Amino acid sequence: MIITASSSLEAVIAATEHVIENPVTGERIVIHRSADDTGGALLAWELVLAPGGRVPSSHAHPEQEERFTVVEGQLNLRIGSRPMVLGPGRSVAIPPGTVHSFANVRSEPVRVLVETRPALAMEELLATAAAMARQQRSSSRLLPNPVYLALFMRDFHREVRAPYLPAVLVRFVTGGIATLARWCGRDAGYRRLRVRGGRRGAHS
Repeated sequence: MIITASSSLEAVIAATEHVIENPVTGERIVIHRSADDTGGALLAWELVLAPGGRVPSSHAHPEQEERFTVVEGQLNLRIGSRPMVLGPGRSVAIPPGTVHSFANVRSEPVRVLVETRPALAMEELLATAAAMARQQRSSSRLLPNPVYLALFMRDFHREVRAPYLPAVLVRFVTGGIATLARWCGRDAGYRRLRVRGGRRGAHS
């Protein structure tokens, strides 16, 4: 984990934008440089997190480094067991495989620039998660559809994993659910959400 001051990250922002809004987490995401733009090396995105917004749970990115640079407001993070608060101009780099979470506990939005290296399918993950959140909200569900969640974790196993559980066990369980869902025709709704969510340029 590396903490630095940053003054140059905003220079990487490109004109083409893909906006993703997640009504459950309070995230508004603007993709500034996609995997296509960088040959897969980098996904550069801006996160605006609403007051009270947070990721649903702790997680890790098995193969990716994630760097957060706060532009406005304050971001509360937990990296492993260590809590941290980042203010404007401060950065933190989270190595691959490191369990972390983040939230905005303030009364104002926080604006953060994020770099994910390598990009892999992180943009599609963010868009699919937002599409699932919209479906969850429209269905008045308190929690995500468990079948959809298992399919999501299976599809994006390179980009995200649940903390503290053996990866082999998680892949065995989610793989079994994915196979059963396909046999029973229970995966069609999730696949439609993934296609819609992953369509570049889609807005909520």
